[in-house]
Amino acid sequence: MATFISVPLKKSSEVDLAKPLLKFVTATYPPGEEQAEYVRAVDELNKLRKSALGRPLDKHESSLEILLRYYDQLCAIEPKFPFPELCLTFTWKDAFDKGSLFGGSVKLALASVGYEKTCVLFNVGALASQIASEQNLDNDEGLKTAAKFYQLASGAFAHIKDTVLSALNREPTMDISPETVGTLSQIMLSQAQEVFVLKATADKMKDAIVAKLANQAADYYGDAFKQCQYKENLPKEVLPVLAAKHCMMQATAEMHQSALANQKKKFGEEIARLQHATELVKTAASRYDEYVNVKDLSDKISRALTAAKKDNDFIYHDRVPEVKDLEHIGKASLVKATAVQTPLSQKFTDLFEKMVPMAVQQSVSAANSRKADTVNRLIGSMREATNLCNGVLASLNLPAALEDLSGDAVPQSILEKSRAVVQQGGLQSIEQLIRDLPELLQRNREILDESLKILDDEETTDNELRTKFNQRWNRTPSGDLYKSLRAEGNNFRNILDKAVQADQVVKERYTAHCEMIALLCKPENELSAAIPSANPAKTLQGSEVVNVLRAQLAQLEEVKREREVLEGEVKAVTFDLTTKFLTALAQDGAINEEALTTSELDTRYGSHTQRVQQNLRRQEELLSQIQVSHQEFSALKQSNSEANSREDVLKKLAAAHDSYIEISSNIKEGTKFYNDLTEILLKFQNKCSDIVFARKTERDELLKDLQQSIAREPSAPSFNVPSYQSNTPAPVPGGPTPAPRTMFNQQQPQAKPQPPARPPPPSITPQAASTAAPVSNPMAPSGTNPPPVAPTGPSQAQGPPYPSYQGYPGYYQMPVAYNPYAYGQFNMPYMPYQAQGQAGYPGAPPTQQAYPYPQQPPQQQPYYPQQ
Repeated sequence: MATFISVPLKKSSEVDLAKPLLKFVTATYPPGEEQAEYVRAVDELNKLRKSALGRPLDKHESSLEILLRYYDQLCAIEPKFPFPELCLTFTWKDAFDKGSLFGGSVKLALASVGYEKTCVLFNVGALASQIASEQNLDNDEGLKTAAKFYQLASGAFAHIKDTVLSALNREPTMDISPETVGTLSQIMLSQAQEVFVLKATADKMKDAIVAKLANQAADYYGDAFKQCQYKENLPKEVLPVLAAKHCMMQATAEMHQSALANQKKKFGEEIARLQHATELVKTAASRYDEYVNVKDLSDKISRALTAAKKDNDFIYHDRVPEVKDLEHIGKASLVKATAVQTPLSQKFTDLFEKMVPMAVQQSVSAANSRKADTVNRLIGSMREATNLCNGVLASLNLPAALEDLSGDAVPQSILEKSRAVVQQGGLQSIEQLIRDLPELLQRNREILDESLKILDDEETTDNELRTKFNQRWNRTPSGDLYKSLRAEGNNFRNILDKAVQADQVVKERYTAHCEMIALLCKPENELSAAIPSANPAKTLQGSEVVNVLRAQLAQLEEVKREREVLEGEVKAVTFDLTTKFLTALAQDGAINEEALTTSELDTRYGSHTQRVQQNLRRQEELLSQIQVSHQEFSALKQSNSEANSREDVLKKLAAAHDSYIEISSNIKEGTKFYNDLTEILLKFQNKCSDIVFARKTERDELLKDLQQSIAREPSAPSFNVPSYQSNTPAPVPGGPTPAPRTMFNQQQPQAKPQPPARPPPPSITPQAASTAAPVSNPMAPSGTNPPPVAPTGPSQAQGPPYPSYQGYPGYYQMPVAYNPYAYGQFNMPYMPYQAQGQAGYPGAPPTQQAYPYPQQPPQQQPYYPQQ
């Protein structure tokens, strides 16, 4: 009786997890202890997959434990790695497809970790069903273990049914389709319930309980049978086993319910239920004897029925009711599909426990971007204020105007500016940096263009194959897959375009101040000679206006030094929102990054923002005061052309120094920007190369599968065999429809002896045949032999030994009054073909009987089956 169904394992192609995961780890985490730990974890994960999927698994709990650990690890790392960007392609074969002569089995390759999880969970259910089927059901421990693993298998298949479509985002293979795994889940649940029936029977529980358990098992098997009727991909033995189990469980329920009726003195009901159970067992034995053994159950029911009839006939004489009048047996379910809740393995330890999920990593990256914007805004406003201050002072020729009261010596501030320019490399350093910028720009452009070109080439190939194969080319279009990469590439191109514009602004500014910067690089004597002299203005020395102006300039320098300190403090602020993001993800299932980051930035930079604003307001007030004092100072100075000319040169020299400092800083920042962008673009190029390589591998696999599927397709259109050539006997009207059965060692009908070969027909032209006089058949059989009649039984159709052509696919039974090789020799009337239900074909006149068997010309061997 104990015939249980187990599910075969899916097979996977080998996948190297190490290379793409290591690339992500080394690119994301700096060298150090943390990176080394993740590198070791990647290696352990790769070994775990090989142990779980790269070798045959024993039907033992230790093998199942490896599968459970790998599934738990996949669930743990799925949110921690950007698998869509890594382009890891997983290839799995259909578990129920046995392949064909022309190609391998059906398989599907997808760059989806959800697909890998689904297939691994399918193997969990399959291996659990195999372990349960291997248990010894004669002892209590074996029964408990079998029930446990059948329920685990049912839960695994049910989970796949609910999640497979969302995990794959495309049509799955038949073995993991929602319909198939739903049926498998129901089958496993039915078998778990049957195990409880066996345990209840072994524990000699009350007949009422066993009857309810068995009736529930029969109901489960009936549901599984209904779901399985149209699943052509499942093994052919499944359907008859389910039908047999349904009958046997129902018979078991009736047998135990009859015992309950006996206890209640309902002897007629007892006999009716036993008779019904006998009919059910006979049905299972007659139709499904190849799949199940019902002898023990049949003998037990037969003995009970004999004893009940004997007692009722001689003692009780109770009326035996009809089966339809019997009270329905109750149902009791003790099984439930085990819910899939990670971790499934009790021994699971996350190899990447310290790695934060991608959602947190992305939130941290966004928070860092917001932080950088805040810092840049504060520092930018302070530097802009400094540039404004320097510009105003240069336009007023301060402090050089206060130092140049003699009118002939070089002001000390100009000398300091000259020395600063020379120390920083002077004109040559800027010119060298400017010459290097186009080369750096061109290098970045070439990397970006090459990255986008390989995407374009692969997308063009994909579109061509999609046009060629139409619906068969059922993978994600490259255009849809590359949208994020193209958006990233366009962003890089926009950044380069803006960088070109910024470079042009710097070059124009350098050109405007180039002459004065060159003058600042000269020795002091040449610088003094280049500056016009003016009449001395010694009368202004010690003036109150000069003292006020000098005091205001000193205050302004203090404000500038305060900004430098403040800029350092702003840059030094550090904080990490990882913990807050992890907490939010655990509590809410999502991260409101903007709200959390904004709140933290207000806390960290609120005081700095206020101090910057106060500093800017203080500078604005001082500049206003300095402009008023400078007007008074200018009014006291003697106004002449030489003094004005000297002041203009000093202003230009001061402006040239400020421009040199700013241009030098800008060009160095630009050089660093291009070098940093080169590293980013190289990573982008590697990402494009990886996804294109993965797409090429997927394309080759799909092309191979398409070629195999095309080879498996028939070269000629199929046709329906006529009903009179079918070997299937007609069903008895009103009788039950038998369940599908598998026939083993079917005997082939013996070939009938070949009749003697006929002589070759005379060689005549068609025109002569049409005008020839009718003659008698010299080869006609004697009158003692009756004319052949149309066979009443079906015959097996057989095709010719050479390829048939459309319109004549194989042999069809021909009417006896028709001879295809008469060639006009015999004067036989034309007999039209008659369909089934019409009168038979009339025989030819006795003197013109046709040959009992159609014959081939002598140059060919006879190939029609002989009747």
